[in-house]
Amino acid sequence: MLRIPIKDGENIDRALKRYKRKFDKTGTKRALYSRKQFEKPSIVRRAEIQKAQYVQTLKDQENM
Repeated sequence: MLRIPIKDGENIDRALKRYKRKFDKTGTKRALYSRKQFEKPSIVRRAEIQKAQYVQTLKDQENM
């Protein structure tokens, strides 16, 4: 469980923003999503390869 101490006189919006940032950094949301449905290892590997290819094409286009 994440705990965000609120300082005296701190705006609730600012505290909520700190909470969201901390929540994103922990990776909880990604872990929940990955456990939602089982993916075969071959599909996971294929997605990683496709992502790497996409990033590589972006880098190639940037260098041209």
